Amino acid sequence: MKKNLSYAPQNAWSSADAKTRQAMEKLSRRYVDFLSRCKTERETVEYVRKRLEKKGFSQDFSHDRVVRPLRGKAIFAARKGAMPLERGLSLLAAHVDTPRLDFKQRPLVEQPSVVQAKTHYYGGIRKYQWLARPLALHGIIVRENGEVLPVTIGEKEGEPVFCIADLLPHLAQKQVTQSVSEAFEAEKLNIILGHSIGAGTQKKAGDAPKDPVKTRLLEILHKKYAITEEDFITAELQAVPAGPARFVGFDKALVGGYGQDDRICVFCALEALLEAGATGRSMAVIFWDKEEIGSDGATGAASRFFQYCVEDLVRAWAKNVPVSQVFLETRAISADVQAALDPDYQDVHEKQNAALLGYGPCFSKFTGSRGKYGSSEADAEFFGSLRSLYNRHGVPWQTAELGRVDLGGGGTVALFLAAYGMHVIDLGPAVLSMHSPFELASCADIHTSWLAYRFFLESRIEYS
Repeated sequence: MKKNLSYAPQNAWSSADAKTRQAMEKLSRRYVDFLSRCKTERETVEYVRKRLEKKGFSQDFSHDRVVRPLRGKAIFAARKGAMPLERGLSLLAAHVDTPRLDFKQRPLVEQPSVVQAKTHYYGGIRKYQWLARPLALHGIIVRENGEVLPVTIGEKEGEPVFCIADLLPHLAQKQVTQSVSEAFEAEKLNIILGHSIGAGTQKKAGDAPKDPVKTRLLEILHKKYAITEEDFITAELQAVPAGPARFVGFDKALVGGYGQDDRICVFCALEALLEAGATGRSMAVIFWDKEEIGSDGATGAASRFFQYCVEDLVRAWAKNVPVSQVFLETRAISADVQAALDPDYQDVHEKQNAALLGYGPCFSKFTGSRGKYGSSEADAEFFGSLRSLYNRHGVPWQTAELGRVDLGGGGTVALFLAAYGMHVIDLGPAVLSMHSPFELASCADIHTSWLAYRFFLESRIEYS
């Protein structure tokens, strides 16, 4: 048979028979449930930990299946494979944090007729997208005695939600002439928490007690949760879009929901780790926090958490093998999403090198911006071996870069893995409306990304 000399990416739907489509739907339904339940890094890490421990993963590194969480915001897990540890790991790395609104240390403020929470946005958001929409509160409150109170308000039916008011168009003549960055001020992303005052608070005309709405709110919070205003100082509260993830479209071929960058990769990587056959290298996943703000901090990719985990793994599984050898022999996929070609803003993409929804996971050979600054660029040999692997298994895949040169760009955790000398490339599904409160992903890409990660973990890529 004559080999096709030209190349075009393959639409994953076109080759999906009835059985494959059933598998896509089944996996996507589980993903919708995961996405609805896990809206913060703590919730995601706890979900991962429970799934792993249920499958026999232990925090004792002498076992064949190990897991180690860090401060509820990062987690490492590994399984012994058929190949010795001296041949390195097959590693999947993703991040559990997403753009959101964080409460400030002293958030409560009363403004005319309402009490609000002042916020500081986390990661790259478009501020106007967070206005006039239902928000839920997630996080923890640490009381003075050290007791930790988990918080999830606004997700269950009958619970109140919260919101940021938007300026009505009748009074927005000045605003509509401003740039987006000028029109929407970060200091005005204040979340409405309450409105009422206590009965009999204002008994006569001219009686104006100080902050009656805030006082009423604090009374409600103390009665219901036994907390005071000082408890907010040591709290960790996040405002996220309220409500579950949903299927989108008449054909239900898309999943819409908050936080798919990068929890779609966390989900697919976890499922791959749990289901892969132990036929290749020892396999591992690392899910980090703080990627959206530069990967710094104790639970980010710039920390030494991953290094410490691998050092302990070598001591337990192959104590005479140099740790440096394990790092240098490791093959890694930085599992992160790519921006899908936006049907209404196609001009910001370079179409031949843009990701398409439904065409399988997307390789990003390099990241960075403005001449590849801040980039980790994969070596051609590793890229070629994965191309061959997926072609053999019939897994659709594509390639892309994030936007037109000098218009787009971005970074992932790949450069932090590359610092160890390992082979690494970015591979993840395309997402539409990335960083918005309601991102879109293809059910076909969820399934093919899971397959791609599983086949990678099972593979025996031997080149050096």
